[in-house]
Amino acid sequence: MHGNMGGEKMKVYHGGTDIVKHPNCLYGRENLDFGRGFYITDIRSQAVSWAERTALKRNMKPLLNIYSLDKQQILLTARCKIFTAYDEDWLDFIVDSRLGKNPAMEYDYVEGGVANDRVVDTVNIYMSGLMDKDIALQRLKLHVPNNQICLLNQRLTDKYLVYERTESI
Repeated sequence: MHGNMGGEKMKVYHGGTDIVKHPNCLYGRENLDFGRGFYITDIRSQAVSWAERTALKRNMKPLLNIYSLDKQQILLTARCKIFTAYDEDWLDFIVDSRLGKNPAMEYDYVEGGVANDRVVDTVNIYMSGLMDKDIALQRLKLHVPNNQICLLNQRLTDKYLVYERTESI
């Protein structure tokens, strides 16, 4: 293999209270930002804080599952949707997801910003009809997107997401 032709593996994280050696795309809740799938991030601190919040709610110990993801192969072979900003495309997708329209069903892989904290407040105010889209988009532009990846295809997940280890936080 020459240079990056073999596809550089990317380190990704899933925070929670369980050791997840065999991720299941059908396990997640419906109507989440990017649909029902297995959620990971390439931002370690984001996964750690998610694990800590989840552990607090469940009164359990926070765990960080670590994987390597062959993103290059997924991008070459799968139906992918990647959001690079909190823009109109992202907002419409999140709103449709939360309304149960399941826009993610057209994809195997969705990546983009998380609708959390102040971002979700803006989305909720917009969805309630108390803020128009232009103002919502202006407010969303003020936030630096963090990152989440939702794997929606079990075959691709089994093939391109490799469990490495689980750490206690």
